[in-house]
Amino acid sequence: MRIAAILSAYVGRQFLISVLSVLAMLLGIVVLFDLIEFLRRAINRPDLGFWFLVQLAVLRVPFMALQLLPFAVLFGGILAFWRLTRSSELVVARAAGVSAWQFLAAPVALGAVLGLVAIMLVNPIASAMFGRAERLDSEYLRSGGSALALTSGGLWLRQADRAAGEGAVAIVHAGRVARRENGLDLEAVSIFRIAAGDRFTARLEAESGRLEQGRWALRDVWELPLEGGRTHHPELALPTDLTLARVQDSFAPPDTLSFWTLPGFIEVLEQSGFSALRHKLHFQSLLALPLLLCVMVLLAAGFSMRPSRRGGVMLMIGGGIVSGFALYVLTRVVVEFGQSGAIPVALAAWAPAGMGLMLAVALLLHLEDG
Repeated sequence: MRIAAILSAYVGRQFLISVLSVLAMLLGIVVLFDLIEFLRRAINRPDLGFWFLVQLAVLRVPFMALQLLPFAVLFGGILAFWRLTRSSELVVARAAGVSAWQFLAAPVALGAVLGLVAIMLVNPIASAMFGRAERLDSEYLRSGGSALALTSGGLWLRQADRAAGEGAVAIVHAGRVARRENGLDLEAVSIFRIAAGDRFTARLEAESGRLEQGRWALRDVWELPLEGGRTHHPELALPTDLTLARVQDSFAPPDTLSFWTLPGFIEVLEQSGFSALRHKLHFQSLLALPLLLCVMVLLAAGFSMRPSRRGGVMLMIGGGIVSGFALYVLTRVVVEFGQSGAIPVALAAWAPAGMGLMLAVALLLHLEDG
């Protein structure tokens, strides 16, 4: 047992070095291409400067590292296990009675640890830096629109209408939106008040409005009840639980929200009546990341530990690389189904890793016992 533990630690160390080296190489390539793309888009903005574009590329590095991590684990694992097999170290270990499951314990555990570190520590940093990169990109390089220009039809919001009783909601539409540092200004505001049981009660038409602390401050308001008649209010306050940060975040990509803030934010979305499918799927995908990395370790081992004397080693390694890309494509397809609501969110997030796990275990069982 001590020999197996020492060998497993040695294999784990070789595996970790290979994974980090491959990850650094892939990140270097991606950052280079990002920088070239930013230079191309900034060709008409000489005022920005080269170092500003470098800053944009660097801000995206942690986010890209998370995207590339499964591939780095797969390619790094294939490289590490192939080198150990080529030098006959794993062949001798297996001939001495140490099974593949024993010396793979450390690499699999490292894969799980890398996944936990990625979602708990790297993801919050990556989401904050990626969000800042997106804001800078939108402000300086993208033409037209702003972060709150959702559609050509303006901004739609749904909130609880606590002034109208339990279960009532208010649907807010603004033709034009202007973001301010301490609030949100709306023009051509229409508010549809709906009581419990989806019963329409009144419509408010305001020339302008502003999102303040705990309320919508409306000006030049006409109240149009369902029973008929109309009442004019120079000013009217409508209570709200929404804040500028929540409105902005509700339309932000899930990638800009950290692992720790996603559950609370999903609850806010659902309470306000927004669809939280994308955010739920992203959260479940983050939870599935440690399992996915373990699967990548097992796939790398299954496709690269074939003894050289049997031949077909490069074909097996190529099969491992193709399998990794096939798993990625499958993940993207299933995610699209999950975002559309065609399949449950948990199934969309965990099914690719589960299928990959079955394939990897079957390969290793064949390699070890077949």
